[in-house]
Amino acid sequence: MKIREFQELIERIYGEKDRARGIAATYMWFAEEVGELTRAVRRGDDSANLEEEFADVLAWLTTMASMRGVDLEAAALKKYGRGCPYCSATPCTCAPKRG
Repeated sequence: MKIREFQELIERIYGEKDRARGIAATYMWFAEEVGELTRAVRRGDDSANLEEEFADVLAWLTTMASMRGVDLEAAALKKYGRGCPYCSATPCTCAPKRG
């Protein structure tokens, strides 16, 4: 499935509910799902749970993009379609960030 197809699927499943909820409340659900993913990664959860959490984060991100009129596939290709957006290399050859 392509990103655009997934975005269309999520729109069909949840679009009406998401628009009624609004972007601010939808963002709060997204943030909660990111927190659940963070906890699953930190705990070293099994791959089945990690898959579920990654899918949830992707779905909430996708629905917010739809609510704001952003085509995720086009946006991803625009930013990353030619490699790293900073050095243009694949793989990236930028110096590692300190942190």
